[in-house]
Amino acid sequence: MQYDVNSVEEYLEALPEDRKPVVARLREVILSNLPEGFEEQLSYGMIGFVVPLSRYPEGYHAKKGEPLPFLALASQKNYVALYHMGLYGDPKLEAWFVKEYAEQVPTKLDMGKSCIRLKNPDHIPYDLIAELVQQMTVDEYIGIYEKSMNRN
Repeated sequence: MQYDVNSVEEYLEALPEDRKPVVARLREVILSNLPEGFEEQLSYGMIGFVVPLSRYPEGYHAKKGEPLPFLALASQKNYVALYHMGLYGDPKLEAWFVKEYAEQVPTKLDMGKSCIRLKNPDHIPYDLIAELVQQMTVDEYIGIYEKSMNRN
């Protein structure tokens, strides 16, 4: 869902009441576990965590002049979405996450290429998400991104 907001704080305020605590907790988990060098910002209408242009001036190839997106958190119509671009670029990380999710969560994983759809607030694996966020440094992510773009 798109919200007409200009900051992360406004995004959080605009959420439906039942989503506010879930998104706020996920945001805190991410912020508490995010490796040094990533920055939080409103990005593509969501709460984004990016590699800032000051660290990676080339930025995102699809939108010149914008920071390289890494994670995003969004309240969609029927679920909360966690987008993790590192999962899309690192098959070993994706395999680890899929295995751990199956072991820790009683419901089936609903995941696209980089989108983890969290439909039941009672089954959100906050500890696993904390571990996932810790798994990739800025330098590792830039390396994966550049390899995918044939820039290295």
